[in-house]
Amino acid sequence: MSGLRDRMNRLRATASETQATEDDTTVAARSIPVAVETDDEDRLHPGWSAFGVSLRRNEAGSYLMRRTVLPLDHRHGTHTVGELKEAAAGLSSFHPAAGEPAPESILYLDLETTGLGVGAGNVPFMVGIGYMSGDSFVVEQTLIRHPAEEFAMLSDLQKKLRNYTYLATYNGKTFDWPLVQNRMIMNAIRLADWSPLHLDFLHPSRAIWRNTLVSCKLSHIEEERLGITRLDDVPGSLAPQLYFQYLGDGDPAPLEGVFRHNESDLLSLACLSIRFGWLLQEQIFRRIPYPEEAEELVRTGLWLNRMGLGALPELLFERAIQHEKAASSSLLMLAASDKKAGNWGRAVLLWQKAIVQAGTQSHEDVIEACIELAMYDEHRTKDLESALAYALRALERHERLTLFGQRNRKHQSEQDSLRNRVARLRRKLDRRGMDS
Repeated sequence: MSGLRDRMNRLRATASETQATEDDTTVAARSIPVAVETDDEDRLHPGWSAFGVSLRRNEAGSYLMRRTVLPLDHRHGTHTVGELKEAAAGLSSFHPAAGEPAPESILYLDLETTGLGVGAGNVPFMVGIGYMSGDSFVVEQTLIRHPAEEFAMLSDLQKKLRNYTYLATYNGKTFDWPLVQNRMIMNAIRLADWSPLHLDFLHPSRAIWRNTLVSCKLSHIEEERLGITRLDDVPGSLAPQLYFQYLGDGDPAPLEGVFRHNESDLLSLACLSIRFGWLLQEQIFRRIPYPEEAEELVRTGLWLNRMGLGALPELLFERAIQHEKAASSSLLMLAASDKKAGNWGRAVLLWQKAIVQAGTQSHEDVIEACIELAMYDEHRTKDLESALAYALRALERHERLTLFGQRNRKHQSEQDSLRNRVARLRRKLDRRGMDS
């Protein structure tokens, strides 16, 4: 492996002086864009120092690094990074058996890559990590100037990983971490027995903001919920293009924006972990206002229930129920949870309120609520007259959908089921009348 790297370095150093023979190795080497500079520290392009990038060397080779040390009172939107000292304890709900995580045990990871997916053709040209160290929050960003530097960069990353228990990412379970593992395998670097406890904040973000926000991208969540506004930010989608531009002309200036974008991603990830840490300690609303949307109140409470909390969810549910503009869909979502938990009293109230809130705007929500109430009255209260009334109301709304052309196989199946329910309830009422 080291012989291959030495050979590639020799080819780069002499490419401008001699012409290699036309064998397969030379053709492959020419197909990869390579920066003009060499591995010699004296030849490091002066443009790197303009934004704090320096050369790093180890026994495996060299690569570039930008290291930023921030004080704990550094504010990134709503939160300061120092809040992690106290908020980290709440993250224990993600891995209860491991106990409370120390803030120093969490490593934040974000990659900038040449493409999409985790296959062999996608290379992380920049690896950004963030971590708490004493009275500072440290951001380290490493970058490779050509493929031969990847081994040195990943070798140092592998050594650093051993110092942490938790790996915090945004969609890292699916993308960042598998890609790092694949690249280490391809570079014959062993991760030994290190298996992180993953904190992937994409999943709780989707659980809470799926229908409240237009998008659950980190850049959108940070702007809408973390109070973070980026100025002159380089979109992550442009990062590969700017990297290939650098490989072509050797000018590092365009990459300054990529470094700053990656740093902001890491800080936003840390602030998002603070937000969830406070939320799981049921202290978040002492620091920020309650959500304005009933759906976000309900979804937050349902997610906290799944994470094992009980007090705050009930407060959020009550706020959602009392919300003047609570959407019928939010009420039905909470009613479904209450039905599953056997909380029939509130479920019935929610179904009834959903019918009122939906009015003539949402036939689907009225149909769902009426069917639930018809089933409840038929099987639990045995109030067959009420059950029939709700079933007929649901059938009437279903027929309206048919008139409006909103008809498919699912609607036809539901409509047939409603007709069968109405017929069954009428038979039961007839038998009851005969018995009486």
